[in-house]
Amino acid sequence: QVQLVESGGELVQAGDSLRLACAASGRTPSTYVVGWFRQAPGQERAFVSFITQTGGVTHYADSVKGRFTISRDNDKNTVYLEMSNLRVEDTAVYYCAAGLQLSVRPNAYVYWGQGTQVTVSS
Repeated sequence: QVQLVESGGELVQAGDSLRLACAASGRTPSTYVVGWFRQAPGQERAFVSFITQTGGVTHYADSVKGRFTISRDNDKNTVYLEMSNLRVEDTAVYYCAAGLQLSVRPNAYVYWGQGTQVTVSS
């Protein structure tokens, strides 16, 4: 079974940068799409970015485009989310997920990590 573990979340100040990692283990087919989502207090889980394991296609939510970069290291079975110029509104629990289709909808993904807390202070 696929296992996903997020790491890297911490308390930072507005304007800082941070890199999150999503390490995958188990039966992870090369066709899996890996996405990042976030959930702030009182909000629905929202799409952040995705990357394909084959083809190298990426996509970003408008709220993070130009500030966040998704990448992968297949040798380490890890997907990264590099976050720069962080804002208070970026504060959320960040989750990585894997699925078999390109989608911005959480319900299209079937495997989820436990999440990592990112807090941006002013």
